[in-house]
Amino acid sequence: MTAGVRSRIRDWCSFRNLFLLIVVLGIFLRFFALDLKLFHHDEAIHAWFSYRLLTEGVYSYEPMYHGPFLYYVTAGMFMLFGDTDLVARFLPALFGLAIIPLIYWIYRLGYLDQRQTLVAALFIAISPSMVYFSRFLRHDIFQLFFTVLILAALLAYAEHGRLRYALLAGLAIGCGMTLKEDMPIFLFVLATFAIYLLLTRKIRLPDTWLRDTIAVVVVTLGVMVIFYSSFGAHFEIIETGWIRAYEHWASMHGMCRICGPWFFYILLFLLYEVPIFFLAIYGTAQFAIRHNPLPGLAGALDKRFRKKKEPGESEECPDLSLPPIPFRRVVPWDKKELFFLFCIYWMLVSLAAYAYIGEKVPWLIIHQLFPMILVSVYLMTPKKTFVALAGCVFLLLMTWHVALVPADVNEPIVQVQNSEDLRIVMQLIDASDTVVIASENYWPLPWYYRGEKWDKMRFYGKQIDTGTIYSVDPEMVITHDMNSYPSLDGYDKVTYKISYWFSIYDNEHRIPEYYFRRDGKLGSINIDVFTKPGLYEKANLTFPRAPVYPAVGAEERGYETGQRWDQKLVNITVRMFGPARSARSSV
Repeated sequence: MTAGVRSRIRDWCSFRNLFLLIVVLGIFLRFFALDLKLFHHDEAIHAWFSYRLLTEGVYSYEPMYHGPFLYYVTAGMFMLFGDTDLVARFLPALFGLAIIPLIYWIYRLGYLDQRQTLVAALFIAISPSMVYFSRFLRHDIFQLFFTVLILAALLAYAEHGRLRYALLAGLAIGCGMTLKEDMPIFLFVLATFAIYLLLTRKIRLPDTWLRDTIAVVVVTLGVMVIFYSSFGAHFEIIETGWIRAYEHWASMHGMCRICGPWFFYILLFLLYEVPIFFLAIYGTAQFAIRHNPLPGLAGALDKRFRKKKEPGESEECPDLSLPPIPFRRVVPWDKKELFFLFCIYWMLVSLAAYAYIGEKVPWLIIHQLFPMILVSVYLMTPKKTFVALAGCVFLLLMTWHVALVPADVNEPIVQVQNSEDLRIVMQLIDASDTVVIASENYWPLPWYYRGEKWDKMRFYGKQIDTGTIYSVDPEMVITHDMNSYPSLDGYDKVTYKISYWFSIYDNEHRIPEYYFRRDGKLGSINIDVFTKPGLYEKANLTFPRAPVYPAVGAEERGYETGQRWDQKLVNITVRMFGPARSARSSV
């Protein structure tokens, strides 16, 4: 290879070009076929509430569904580009992508070197959890973006002491607080670490600190008041909302609605983020060794100088027969070392907090994963970099499997994902003139048949007597398979999954096999679909010959919805579609 070719390769592989390549990879993984999969149970609820906000102007903070930021920005997207799955997921993908440039900003501020920046950005770009929840209409990816923005803005403020960075931090804190009730965990980490730095005199406050602090508080509270009051429509929420939020989530923690063991997230790390997890452990060990270079030195020196004295020897004569102790230069506490100390502290507090919190859901992993990524890139030696890049093969394979395969996958990360079976069900609904829904499990149908499309539905929310069904004479009837009819005269019966999840009960005795094959039996909520003969042909479908799904056991049914969400949504749906439609449905 000539010197000119090597030079061109070196120029092409510059830091800036590699970083841009990582950004392009992040764009592809987040935006490619963004509406590939049907909405998750929660996504359908969030999109539906946003649609109501746009079409009816209806919104008031409810702790169960978290803060208002997501609903207002999603409603804004619907207004500009239309209410579709793709549009609903666009902002989560964009905010998830925008975390990568924030890593570049932290690098520009001098807290990461080029190798650390590239590996951290690459991990964020291809991490299965980061990608999956960037393609997912939930509050968490927005919250993580604002969390990282707070960090970057405060680092910029520490470097330059300018008011604009303090105002940006206040804006990010305000937006973060209008998203999820667990945002205070990160603010606690920030506050306690800042107190430590001040008490140990590792930093000093600028002369304008009081003015800038007041500015942060004013901006934060202003953003929160605007959103939580629904832009002035519900000022009572300002007084009662925080109390309701505490009471609701304290009760959820106490009742163990979606509970799991304290090591729940460790299992998810081992399933999806193995290279990052072990590199973070190694990075923590590297940090500990560097800042405790001579463990036991005092004791060793004490033994040398306190050995039994021989006649004629001085009191402090060392034992020269022992090998010399390897001294290592003490690492100074510069800003980079303090930054990684903060990241380790952030990681450990996050792991402990989410291990303690009773609600165990997969999307909370990203709030623990981000500081773990930063810790994992501490002291990126060439060997460690090679290990990190090799681990990226695993991350990419898992990302493709969980996010970009259009099938029901047996993975805990999906929690309660709506099944691809629903595409068949909705194709049948589209071909029907009248559909009876006599089931408490029916989401995401209100989202997919919003507005006038709901007119063909006769919604009951529970099983009804067959006489009512025959009087309505629908082309299609939907019931929960565990609260259904053995048969209906004049109808064919097929059972489909409406939603599914990883079933520990069906896989606990085959964990090693499952880990490598990622297959096996799914837990599911099923619906019985009764159709009049000929409807499948009308919908351009072939009638299935053996459409059997086993009934869900009692231990599985309470997994996520616990019937609490579904029953609440039954009531909301009845209120939304109005008593006139309910009366018309019960003719």
